[in-house]
Amino acid sequence: MRNVNRTLQDTDRSLLPILAKFWDVNVAGLDNDERITALTDAMLDAERAERVWNTLDDAQRGALQMLIGAGGKMPMAKFGRLFGEIRQMGTAKLEREKPHENPQSIAEALFYRGLVSQGFEHTDAAPRVVIYVPDDMLRVLPIHQTGYSNLEAPETGPDEPITIEPLADLDDIQPQPASTSTVDDMTTLLAFVQLHSPFVTDGTLAEDDRAALRPYLLGPEDDRLTFLFALALSADLVEIQTGRVYTKRAETRRWLSAGRAVQVRELAERWHESHVCRDLWHIPGLHPEPGGELDDYDPAAPRDAVFGLMGALVPRQEWWSLDDFIEAIKILEPDFQRPGGDYESWYIRNDAGDYLKGFESWDAIEGALLEYYVTGPMHWLGLVDRAEDAARLTAYGRAFLGQIPWPQPPEQDDKIIVQPDGTLLVSRKASRVDRFQVARFTSWGAASDPYPYKLDGEGIQRAAEQGINTGHIANFLSRVLEDKPIPPAIAGLLENWRGGPSAVVSLEQLAVLRTTAPETMDKILDTPGIRRYLGARLGPMAVIVRGDQRDALRDALGEHGFQVDL
Repeated sequence: MRNVNRTLQDTDRSLLPILAKFWDVNVAGLDNDERITALTDAMLDAERAERVWNTLDDAQRGALQMLIGAGGKMPMAKFGRLFGEIRQMGTAKLEREKPHENPQSIAEALFYRGLVSQGFEHTDAAPRVVIYVPDDMLRVLPIHQTGYSNLEAPETGPDEPITIEPLADLDDIQPQPASTSTVDDMTTLLAFVQLHSPFVTDGTLAEDDRAALRPYLLGPEDDRLTFLFALALSADLVEIQTGRVYTKRAETRRWLSAGRAVQVRELAERWHESHVCRDLWHIPGLHPEPGGELDDYDPAAPRDAVFGLMGALVPRQEWWSLDDFIEAIKILEPDFQRPGGDYESWYIRNDAGDYLKGFESWDAIEGALLEYYVTGPMHWLGLVDRAEDAARLTAYGRAFLGQIPWPQPPEQDDKIIVQPDGTLLVSRKASRVDRFQVARFTSWGAASDPYPYKLDGEGIQRAAEQGINTGHIANFLSRVLEDKPIPPAIAGLLENWRGGPSAVVSLEQLAVLRTTAPETMDKILDTPGIRRYLGARLGPMAVIVRGDQRDALRDALGEHGFQVDL
């Protein structure tokens, strides 16, 4: 930080006479530069510094000693929470209020004696105001004196390291072991995007597409699906173009072809550094609003701060209390996501609609974010086992925090089972790139282990739309079967479809929506609230209405301003 001379140069001139009186310096008749020089000499004189030190009471000396022990500086917001505010005054108010004679806080007593000052420092996230002791003053203050020793510090000091002890009583622990199912759900998501190019609303999958995808996920919870999609964007596996999602084929194939340990590591590291995964927006019960400093929120910075502390605080292999972890962060680094220490300018409501302001809302916001990190993404990514108010690092979690090398467990891919009726059973332990390929030419069954996929006409037709013909499918099956004969029913199905879908016929009674112009039909199909009731398009101005959806479709069309004739 700055030295005494530079600090005085940046100090309001109206303060110089007050400081001169305290430090017993005669500045009468001196110009501003001469005053600063005389004050600098006085404030760096060890005898005068000791006299000023002795005017402090125990609480003031304790505050100054704590600031010095913290490296000589502290964010102003944190210093203010501990030792009170510093009122800023002009010349007239200084003469009227006399804060140097009647300080209203410990911080103010130190400031108007020239022992601490305010300045700015730049952090990775944003500039912040700090309270500091000038560098060269540290050398002359008699900090060896112990008049502050009876002060009860408001937080753990540097000589009292915080540790989180392992939980001793494990009788009530009902663990939910971590798994790497996010790898499997990411494979499903990528296949879904490849087939359907789903729509995006407010930065995530549109609700119709989320509803269509959920049955095929091992973890279908809404917040987990939101995280999964943000993670796919962060890992550069998908991209958004004109409101729809598409796979990035080279990156997708590279990730799918990797081993599970590598896949877990890449997803965890991409989350760690992601600016897309805005965790604060995904916490149940919190509703951040645009405006203020939240518009410049950097979600990667708080993760980085927290994971550095977590690696030093929590036991490596035992269960630990989540409440203890949150309390330790509150003591050691409360401003981990607010570099400026500002607890007033963010607009965040709770479920009751109340704004959460001030440091008293720390537990509701910062505490909730820490809990989300551990019980949400870290658990979903296989980094921690969780229980009620407890967690335990897995081997992946210890590697994520840099405690051990990243695990490389041996893998042996399970074989895909091809049943005579055309059902393909694909284990979670099977190659993810193979399951992705199977998903492109089959109809999907609900998520389970193994995943069931049915080779049928619908799947073959969908494959044809992607340029996958029956020859490609037959070659894939032959490889899976290790050159054993393809079951007769499957071989017959592929043969019937070799020339296209003409071998399959159906007789159906359908409701049809017709428009008077192709542009109207395009607009209807681009509206998610209407598209959900429609099936295949029959031409530029006609589309099938899904069964028993006619009345709901009529209402949806009316809500979007379309006149409907039945």
